[in-house]
Amino acid sequence: MKKLLLLFLTVCLLVFISACSNDAEGEEPEEDTSGEEQQTDDSSENEDTNEEATDEKVEAVFWHAMSGGGQESIEAIVDNFNQSQDQYTIIPEFQGSYEEALTKFRSVGGTEDAPAIIQTFEVGTKYMIDSGFIEPVQSFIDQEGYDINQLEENILNYYTVDDQLYSMPFNSSTPVMLYNKDAFEEAGLDPENPPQTFEEIKEAAEKLTVKDGDNTERYGFSILNYGWFIEELIATQGGLFVNNDNGRSEEATEAVFNGEEGLRVFQLIDEMNKAGTYGNFGSNWDDIRAAFQTENTAMYLDSSAGVAGTVENAPFEVGVAYIPYSEEAERNGVIIGGASLWMSNGIEEEKQQAAWEFMKFLQTPESQAKWHIDTGYFAINPAAYDEEIVQERWEEFPQLKVTVDQLQETKPSYATQGALISVFPEARQQVVTAMENVLQGTDPQEALDQAAEETNRVMEQANRANE
Repeated sequence: MKKLLLLFLTVCLLVFISACSNDAEGEEPEEDTSGEEQQTDDSSENEDTNEEATDEKVEAVFWHAMSGGGQESIEAIVDNFNQSQDQYTIIPEFQGSYEEALTKFRSVGGTEDAPAIIQTFEVGTKYMIDSGFIEPVQSFIDQEGYDINQLEENILNYYTVDDQLYSMPFNSSTPVMLYNKDAFEEAGLDPENPPQTFEEIKEAAEKLTVKDGDNTERYGFSILNYGWFIEELIATQGGLFVNNDNGRSEEATEAVFNGEEGLRVFQLIDEMNKAGTYGNFGSNWDDIRAAFQTENTAMYLDSSAGVAGTVENAPFEVGVAYIPYSEEAERNGVIIGGASLWMSNGIEEEKQQAAWEFMKFLQTPESQAKWHIDTGYFAINPAAYDEEIVQERWEEFPQLKVTVDQLQETKPSYATQGALISVFPEARQQVVTAMENVLQGTDPQEALDQAAEETNRVMEQANRANE
């Protein structure tokens, strides 16, 4: 109750400050006075001015977290949209990382100062739904009769809750396994037939690992110390991260990633680490990618969005394969990662309409084709894959098609739909800590149980605060 009262007072203060600020702007002296004089002396000219103001485009701000090539691509797509019609202008504004952008949004959400569109990473989905700061895009889909069947089902699934699509998918990716084809040939392995199961990974890693005395020159297999990959390796076995159908049928109250599916993943890491075939390159994406490029590891898991860059830069031939699964389970597929676009409420309706028109423009095959070849992210609209620029890109990089095939072969289920919890970043960090503990010698089950227990604690706190 105290937290709610504090939030209410904070919002009131922001509204008061905003109102004072608007009043101060209205007291600009000379322009307002001259405007009044103009109205008295020449009403016809004033009517022309009002007509010009009416014809001005509606401006809608778009907060995003894309940098580098991603930022260049989205800004180009925004320019295409702005030039394609004469009603709306989208203004893209880079807000730093996902976490930084979300922190800023929390301070203005639900007010007129909020951006019309904000990009939020997938683990922020539950928070955004519960925040009360957003307008579900389903409102516009229903109002217009927009056909979402044209979009990728296995991407829509993540952002659909209780049959409502809350946000528009944007930069979507999944994990894949990258491997050094030259190293495969050197080790007597078939480069066109990469390992698929955990046991096959262990066997291949033994042959791929190269040692010089006590020094390991090349490890067989590596996973970034990042919770997303553990979630995916659990889901592809059909396992859940939290109870109540991954928090989708009811509010999640208990972590279940420490069950048999999670244990198999941690046992794989533990056994390979003890055998000296597993390379631990920490939790920095650049470090593990550099380890692969310099041939310090022969196989590793990466995001599908990083495939093209790795293939272009590697001094050897790169293969791409589906992520491995346990032979004790069936392959289920992958969960979507990345981010989606959310529409603010509490802003002018015309700005919401501008946001909606832009979201639709983003989903056209032409826009999605450009986005896919520029960044490596999936095309939300599969029709984009038939565009000539995509076909040419796939001819140059056939590895990209493997990432799409894995997504499209994914079996829709609560496991592959992904978990919904408001404290996902905290839970993911607990899994990372558990991974680090296992690599330091902690028993896999003990490490998982500790992570689950701490996740349960923060979930309980969050659920109590939301009551």
